[in-house]
Amino acid sequence: MAIRFLLADDHRMFRETLCHMLEGVPDLELLGQVGSGKELLDVLARVKADLVVLDVGLPDMSGIELARKVRSAHPLVFIVALSGYTDRLFVDEMLKAGAKGYVAKSAGADDLVRAMRAVIEGNVFLSPEVAAVLMPDVGENGEAPLSLLGKREREILGLLASGKTSPDIALLLGISVGTVQVHRRNIKAKLGLRSVADLTRYAIRQGLAHSQQG
Repeated sequence: MAIRFLLADDHRMFRETLCHMLEGVPDLELLGQVGSGKELLDVLARVKADLVVLDVGLPDMSGIELARKVRSAHPLVFIVALSGYTDRLFVDEMLKAGAKGYVAKSAGADDLVRAMRAVIEGNVFLSPEVAAVLMPDVGENGEAPLSLLGKREREILGLLASGKTSPDIALLLGISVGTVQVHRRNIKAKLGLRSVADLTRYAIRQGLAHSQQG
């Protein structure tokens, strides 16, 4: 089933270009594009959307305020923030307001598509530029927080750390190998880790590998 989405951004040329890039993606269905928060709320009241791609800066209200309004009025609608701002403050506030994804405008359209698919599946998605902003801070050992990962990503990380291959994981979870590989790339980007060995050590420290065994 296609992901039915709305795009809210105040730059018309950017919206039209992005819509053109996304229109050929088979599992996406664009319901409309708007340039303000008021327009978005009006359209959401009339159509049944699964997801909103939301610019952080809109002319009539901030994306943070708008995200709160969307989540309050339409709790089943997912939000992916799309912004030129990758400052920690904006990212933190958008996630607190209810966004489940945050993609930098400097990222490619493929990152936005991955974000939309990920949040619909119940995961959190941060493009690499955004994940890098959140990484350097928590924990006594300086590791990236486990909270950066969505439920499915934690599950896949635990299975990887328990010695499962991508085909094994795909079979266990009922998803494609390609989807597993996308999750693996996202996990590495969010955690700032490069190898399976690094992922395994991280998962063991977080108690994930043990939970997936026997």
